[in-house]
Parts: sequence; C-alpha cells; structure tokens
Amino acid sequence: MATKYLDLTFTESVCRAQEQYYGRAGKIADAPERDPLGQAEAEFIASRDSFYVGSISESGWPYIQHRGGSQGFLRVVNERTLAFADYKGNRQLLTTGNVSVNDRVALFLMDYKSRERLKILGHARVEDAREHPELVTQITDPKMRSSVERLVFIDVVSFDWNCPKYITPRYSAEEVEEYVGPLKSRIAELEAQLHAIKS
Repeated sequence: MATKYLDLTFTESVCRAQEQYYGRAGKIADAPERDPLGQAEAEFIASRDSFYVGSISESGWPYIQHRGGSQGFLRVVNERTLAFADYKGNRQLLTTGNVSVNDRVALFLMDYKSRERLKILGHARVEDAREHPELVTQITDPKMRSSVERLVFIDVVSFDWNCPKYITPRYSAEEVEEYVGPLKSRIAELEAQLHAIKS
C-alpha cells in the first residue's frame, strides 16, 4: 500500500467521519515524502486509453475532465513523472487555468473489464507545445501531432488502488468483437452447413 496517499487524504474531518461510522479512524505513521510508481502501476497506466483528472478552481470548485486517446497516451516518463499531450478542444481550458494557480491534481484511471481502478495524486504543470517541439515528438502519437496545443506533466506524489467492489464490468467495442468474433464465425459455419443440407 502507498502510505503517502492515505497520509494526505486522511485529514482531520475524514478521520472524524471514520470514527462516526466505524468507531475508529485510520492512523498513518511514518509516511514517506512520496510513493514512486512501481512496475504494476506503470503497466496499468500504459494499458489505459482514458482517464479522469480533477483540479480545483480559484473559486474553490472542483472540476473533473475526461482525457482519452490511443492506449498508452498517458506516458510514464519515470517513477515520479507522467505526461500527456493535450489537444485542441472546446477552447474552455478549465484544467489548464486551474493548475496555473493550484497545481494539485487527482487522476482516476479505470479498467472496467478487470474491475480495477488506480488513483494518483500529483502536481501538474502545463507547457505550450509550440515551445517544446522535441517533447511533442517524444510523447505524442504521430497522427495527432498537428492537433497538440499543450503538454501536461504530472509530478506524482502518491497513488492508491481500490477494491473491485461495485465496479460494473464494461467492455470496449474491440473487446466485444474479440469475444464475439469466434461466435460469429461458428454461426456462419453452421449456417453454411444448414444451407448445404437444404440445397
């Protein structure tokens, strides 16, 4: 378990809620300054094609944004750093504006098929893609480079895995096709046999 995550999130108000509902609060001792990403986290991140990122506005309101792309578009640069390319969109730039005044972010990564989720806390910085063409080349899908406006880097502080309870399994179109493909082939084969018998 990554103890720094719980050290940061088990605030006094959270501990009071734990005591109210469960009779005792979680105690975190000797948490490190940060928890580096390990092999399991790196592999999980590399296999994702989307995630959610939460930030806080100047008015104190949280904002959650979905980010998607080809599998592995969220890059593990090293055990402390994540990066992804941010593309032209609806021109609101809510996350970009938020992290310019409060760089704390929370990432939420889901694997619905396997019923796994990974939460990451970190500090984000946004760079103008026009000023870093070499970085755009390093972390962007070649087919998407012309649409990149910003590069986002996450300095990872900690992470936490959640249990699979209450995660509804969902599948991508590709995954459904993988499972259904053999069934379709078998149906076609049986239909051909039936047609031959009738002929």
